[in-house]
Amino acid sequence: MKQVLSILAFSILANACCTQTYKEQFDQLCQDGDTTKQIELLKKWELEDPSNPELFTSYFNYYILKSKKEIVSLSTGQPTGESLQIQDSTGQIAGFLGSSIVYDADVLAKAFDKIDEGIKLYPNRLDMRFGKIYALSQAEEWESFTNELVKTIQYSKINNNQWTWTHNEKLEKGKEAFLGAIQGYQLTLYETGKEDLLKNMRTISEEILNIYPDHIESLSNLSITYLLKGEYDKAIEVLLKAEKIDPNDGVVLSNIAHAYKQKGDMGKAMKYYEKMLKLDDPEAVEFAKEQIERLKK
Repeated sequence: MKQVLSILAFSILANACCTQTYKEQFDQLCQDGDTTKQIELLKKWELEDPSNPELFTSYFNYYILKSKKEIVSLSTGQPTGESLQIQDSTGQIAGFLGSSIVYDADVLAKAFDKIDEGIKLYPNRLDMRFGKIYALSQAEEWESFTNELVKTIQYSKINNNQWTWTHNEKLEKGKEAFLGAIQGYQLTLYETGKEDLLKNMRTISEEILNIYPDHIESLSNLSITYLLKGEYDKAIEVLLKAEKIDPNDGVVLSNIAHAYKQKGDMGKAMKYYEKMLKLDDPEAVEFAKEQIERLKK
């Protein structure tokens, strides 16, 4: 019996070492850029350990990298990102040479299929979920991006934010890390500058607030979707809820003042800028002073 246990223990240890070696080998091949050897290794790994969580993330990374293509184009208008200005013989700007990243839809679909398999087997692996969400943002598939975020938010209630990360290591301070990352994804949507994506921000905010009603950042995000649409009363209603939760949140107070100012209620705008003068934040106080002086003119 003792010998059997020793053999079993050795077998488990050997399997773990093998798994680690495969992951290390794959990471090295990614650095080398050798896609042929990458897929050969992945297939070998899959035969030996088909349910290993790192296999799914490695397959996902393989297909993501394989799906990316850089397109170089000439345009008359300056493109976003880095570009090369082209001048004609007179020194006038003739155009711009720039590049952009596009994704092969079929290869990208394979990446998502693989990571979905991983998520199904390991639903607590937040790196898998966030990896997919990040890739969707890079491909600008905003509806799928939003849907995946909503699924993840809903699952956070089921697993009580008991998330794991690479190698199934427990994610410390799971709730804080999770909500902080969601805020980052909201910023990604906001920074696109696309008005039609405000509805996506609103959907995500409302889903968070269904589970975490005191999450001030989501209340602020929700208010922004109303402010930018000129729906000031709705924005103020949401912001007043946030103020009750934390009366000393400078962003909330500033946004309330701004909403009242946009609405034309200068008295209430002044009131909230004056509240900011009591904050323990020199920059917020200085900003409030500037706004008060402008309102007095």
